[in-house]
Amino acid sequence: MAHSPAISRTLRAPTPALAPGLTYLTEGGQETEIMFRHGFDLPEFAMFPLLEDPAAVARLREMYTRYFETVARHGCGALVGGLDYRASPDWVDKLGYPAAALGALQRRCIEFLRELAAPWQHQIPSILFAGIIGPRGDAYALQRSLGEAEAEDYHSAQMSALRDAEVDIVSALTFNNVPEAIGVARAAAGAGLPLVLSFTLDGHCRLKSGDTLREAIEAVDRATGEARPALYGINCSHPLEFEPALEDGQWFQRIGMLRPNAVMMEKVALCKLGHLESGDPQDLGRRMGKLAERFPHIQLWGGCCGTWDEHLHEIAGQVLATRALEG
Repeated sequence: MAHSPAISRTLRAPTPALAPGLTYLTEGGQETEIMFRHGFDLPEFAMFPLLEDPAAVARLREMYTRYFETVARHGCGALVGGLDYRASPDWVDKLGYPAAALGALQRRCIEFLRELAAPWQHQIPSILFAGIIGPRGDAYALQRSLGEAEAEDYHSAQMSALRDAEVDIVSALTFNNVPEAIGVARAAAGAGLPLVLSFTLDGHCRLKSGDTLREAIEAVDRATGEARPALYGINCSHPLEFEPALEDGQWFQRIGMLRPNAVMMEKVALCKLGHLESGDPQDLGRRMGKLAERFPHIQLWGGCCGTWDEHLHEIAGQVLATRALEG
């Protein structure tokens, strides 16, 4: 049962257990990598059905091994997730699973990641497991209006499953409007889970709903009070798309994660190309290093569409070089 907005505002959202001063690296764009580099179909852009395919599982193991190798090579912490973006009621139904299977599907995703991470426990200083939540509808279009209470109720189902799976953090990715963002924040607080809420911006540096990044963050914080997200992030946008939206100021201290796309291109078109657009990993790394210099408080770095371990290597190297100069 979802909390009413009035009750939700009395909740205190927990903070994530990030090791102070440690730079964390997320995974990159697994969906685009496994589709366009390795040839696996993703119905409804869902990763978790691949766990039924032994060939796909073998490829996922290789992909995550390269990710952990990159994390360990740079001495970063790992914030690892990535299989459950579509593990919410509407998408599970579209994929032909019964509603009662949601909890088991979610646990399987997290257990798979724990298994893959186990050999790295003594080589990586901190490994945190993130449950991934995507929007109810299309992340790149505004469909029917989804109110705050409806969004809270909808996302509470996956939050409950993630709580039972004992994730460390919930990472809500590619959110594009304020009401649904408020609902997912309240759902996370209701489940007692720390939330990193990431918005995606279009070529005009705004959410699809028309809000600026600052307007969206300030609106969600006002509406949720102590149930507000632990941190905000930006994902599925190239730095050329989101850099103009970044401003010095108290509101931007709430941004704690950046996960860029490899190239600047309209998102739906990018996924319809039929091949991987990986851009220039070195240029992307340099851009992220400059952002690390400008905003030293950001602790979580990674990638989104078109990125893989080569991009993560460049991003980590540039961010850590900046951190070393600051030290």
